[in-house]
Amino acid sequence: MGGVMGNIPGLILQVLWFLAFGMTVFALVHAIRQRPDAFTAVDKLTKPVWLAILAASLGGLLLGGTVVGLLGIAAIVATGVYLADVRPKVDEIQRGPRW
Repeated sequence: MGGVMGNIPGLILQVLWFLAFGMTVFALVHAIRQRPDAFTAVDKLTKPVWLAILAASLGGLLLGGTVVGLLGIAAIVATGVYLADVRPKVDEIQRGPRW
């Protein structure tokens, strides 16, 4: 019984890593598919810069191997900024307002 209870924190960290990995892959694929002028139209960093940031985030997750290390936290923050701030504005400028 001690083995199962002792492994729960490791399991939680592994699930968090997979979620962060999936989130970063999603953000990177989204950035790849967007037009380059959409980024500058909404006053954000250019597309190549965001691709480099997100690729570095993915590399940080792969090399760091954990979400609680410096590379993992930096990757999650960078991906979160892209998904929460850049992605909605880039989508809106390309599709127009939803109403």
